[in-house]
Amino acid sequence: MAESITIKIGSNVLTADNGSLDMQRIEHLADQISMLHKQGKRIVLVSSGAVAAGRGMVRLTKKTDPVTERQVLSSTGQVKLMAEYTRLFEERGISIAQVLVTKQDFRTREHYLNMKNCIAGLWNSRILPVVNENDAISVTALMFTDNDELAGLMASMMNCDSLFILSNVNGIYDGDPSLPESKVIRNIGKDKLTDIYSYISSEKSDFGRGGMITKCRIAVKTAESGVSVHIANGKKKNIILDLSEQPENVEHTRFAPGGKRPAIKKWIAYSDGFAKAEVVINRGAKAALTSDKATSLLLPGVVKLKGEFYKGDLLKIIDEEGNPVGIGKASYSRQKAEEHKKDKKYKPLIHYDYLYLY
Repeated sequence: MAESITIKIGSNVLTADNGSLDMQRIEHLADQISMLHKQGKRIVLVSSGAVAAGRGMVRLTKKTDPVTERQVLSSTGQVKLMAEYTRLFEERGISIAQVLVTKQDFRTREHYLNMKNCIAGLWNSRILPVVNENDAISVTALMFTDNDELAGLMASMMNCDSLFILSNVNGIYDGDPSLPESKVIRNIGKDKLTDIYSYISSEKSDFGRGGMITKCRIAVKTAESGVSVHIANGKKKNIILDLSEQPENVEHTRFAPGGKRPAIKKWIAYSDGFAKAEVVINRGAKAALTSDKATSLLLPGVVKLKGEFYKGDLLKIIDEEGNPVGIGKASYSRQKAEEHKKDKKYKPLIHYDYLYLY
């Protein structure tokens, strides 16, 4: 049974058909989370719903641009959403803390550890962290894909046993979910990862930013870090308790966890947007990196360097066709790399210990 859980609740779970908050469902979810909290479980609640809540409070002119609209709706709706969470959890004897983050907060290892320390401090004080992206100030180019990505980062960062991604569907289907013959894929391991994307609809939800493809990609990345990931229907009665106590009896999709990943690699895995430069590698280097053997990126495998970088900067690795291969931490500067590019015995540009492969 999981002792630490990140629970992500999507907008379509928290909102009614008219776009307002569904208070009856939110109260039921709060009941379940409170029960787990009182059992001593360490919970991180990643909650969407701020923008949806704002829609019921604010009237915007037709001239309002999309970015401003999101800022206004999220900043007003976040107040209402947190007020409701505060009331509900206080009635159940639980203190909560609001943690608003942007992807920029994870741009360096120092910032990453600072956030981890914050959540750990709240846990040690028996305070429930309620986390959301700060949409009011997030820059579009550096926003999380959606709260699924934020939830995956939190679960990986805090070494959680499980991540529950609650949406308005039962899981990932092996066909069109609207067709009666389609069934939920109950368990996904490494052997099924290459097939699942052909099953998934690219449609996004009415209230959220991400679709099932995003959920699947985040689930794979998070599971690879050693977290058991569950995609389930948040509208089902007692879904959180059932996933915690008897997941095998719940119709949903589970991504089997891989081995625990070193802490530095967990940070690198979610730092795609912070790469300072690109490294183009040849086919031999790609084959070596993606083999079963732990391999560092050596200079002879580098075809081209794009952009300036220094020791400790993150580098995006791509192949000669432009396909992303991974991301890693530079062992030295571009200048040093250029000086030794023909030296086959020179130390790796990216050591395996600081390398994450997609």
